[in-house]
Amino acid sequence: RRVLRPNADLRVLVDATALPANRAGVARYVDELVAALPRQGARVAVVAQPRDEAHYRGLVGANRVHVAPRWAAAPAARLGWEQTGLPGLIRRLRPDVLLSPHYTLPLAAALPRLGVPVVVTVHDATFFSDPAVHTPVKRRFFTAWTRTCARLADALVVPSRATRDEVIRYAAADPARVHVVPHGVDHDRFQPPGPEQVTRLRTALGLEPDAAYLAFLGTLEPRKNVPALVEAFVTVCAGRPDPPVLVLAGGRGWDERVDAAVAAVPAPLRVIRPGFVDDELVPALLGGAELVVYPSRGEGFGLPVLEAMACGAAVLTTPLLSLPEVGGEAVEYAASPAPADVADALRRLLDEPDRRAQLRRLAPERAAGFTWEAAAAGHLAVLRAVCGADEDRGNR
Repeated sequence: RRVLRPNADLRVLVDATALPANRAGVARYVDELVAALPRQGARVAVVAQPRDEAHYRGLVGANRVHVAPRWAAAPAARLGWEQTGLPGLIRRLRPDVLLSPHYTLPLAAALPRLGVPVVVTVHDATFFSDPAVHTPVKRRFFTAWTRTCARLADALVVPSRATRDEVIRYAAADPARVHVVPHGVDHDRFQPPGPEQVTRLRTALGLEPDAAYLAFLGTLEPRKNVPALVEAFVTVCAGRPDPPVLVLAGGRGWDERVDAAVAAVPAPLRVIRPGFVDDELVPALLGGAELVVYPSRGEGFGLPVLEAMACGAAVLTTPLLSLPEVGGEAVEYAASPAPADVADALRRLLDEPDRRAQLRRLAPERAAGFTWEAAAAGHLAVLRAVCGADEDRGNR
């Protein structure tokens, strides 16, 4: 392997072929990182799916985007191409380091003849600690690959101390090779909305101009605990004069209990399920809510909580895994994800407008400490370390 000089620009190849078409979650992480790393002095090239070619050309330039074959679009085919086609691309491009940002890596990277160190991002370890909230296929896939990457990768990047602890515990990762680099938030996009933005959001949702609402934003999957939120909403708001509307925004996911929970909501309470909300309306959805409620059973990081805080929202979440690392003292925590505990915290906040106002003041201040520039700098330190360019090799 070539040893990088301390002041040389780092040539990073980012494998973005595993990203979904929806630019949320992991895709947002990769997009923000790819945009910010060059500002930190890295020379970034991206290998992407054909559908994302134009997108990444806009971020790093046309000559730095390499496209996977069209047949590698489906997950199984993509994994096969990662193992067979990506090593050839690496040999041709000769980057200093490969960043694999979604749990897997080309197994050939473990062979000395490939000659390129690999850093893998592991976003979440609840596949080990809370397997019931994941489908059996995903659970088997991600636990196996996390263990493999813990053994073969030169370093792992995780977004929180909680995830680091779980990866070390469940995947037997070497603690010296697991690095915590928190995500950031786009403060130009996620900021407290003006009244006219909230009015447009209410119109788009079919709400009255002054209608109060509670907001949830995320995929409706079991880990997000949405049926417990619906049950808590009914417990607290049934019989209240002028109860808020509950807005469940985001992809349908695979939690089959959500439909039944919503169907059981009694009149006159209202639950709206708009699906994906336009990107330009998301800050208004979050910042215009009486409360953003995110009663998750545990997150690798909790980006929706951070984005809601940046929008000046009063947030109610749970104290599990990484969520306190993100929210600190600027959010309210239910004692547990159980419906009764979510209901107790929801009732308390709805009855205490001064507490909601305090959270609205604290949230943007807390969120200001999370930036994608800081995330890029943290990643770059890890990437340089595995190339031998970090003078303090003891931090690896």
